[in-house]
Amino acid sequence: MALATVENEIPKQTCISRWKSLRLRASFQPMGPEFTDNYLPIALQIVIAVGFAVSALLMSVAFGRSARRNKIKDSAYECGMLPVGEGQARFSVKFYLVAMLFVLFDIEVVFMYPWAVVFRDFVDAGNGPSIFWAMMGFVGILAVAYVYALKKGAFNWAEQR
Repeated sequence: MALATVENEIPKQTCISRWKSLRLRASFQPMGPEFTDNYLPIALQIVIAVGFAVSALLMSVAFGRSARRNKIKDSAYECGMLPVGEGQARFSVKFYLVAMLFVLFDIEVVFMYPWAVVFRDFVDAGNGPSIFWAMMGFVGILAVAYVYALKKGAFNWAEQR
């Protein structure tokens, strides 16, 4: 009880000013050895990476100017054949659409595998229904996306005219 009365006698302004001075002193302390031990390798790696990138770009500009350019050297090399026509054949957009849909629905497995691994632990802890319905919500959203893709004809390979 005696300590409480002594603490109450200290003016609040003094406590606040002490706290501010301690905070300011702590924020302006010089970097210690633990800072250099932890961050020096990262800083060194960044400096080396930036230096390598800049030197590679500067060397390509310096040596690229000295090369002699002509029409034959600037043309595309096609295994000895003269380049005639377009460089690549055009693909239907359906290929890209199916690839994007595959990636979208493949991600489902990436999320379901860890869920299946920890599901038993959640059931044992009493949280089985919550984690089950959370995954069912995720699967429901994917089912709606699948039905939408079916209705839009994303999986229909026949040409529509």
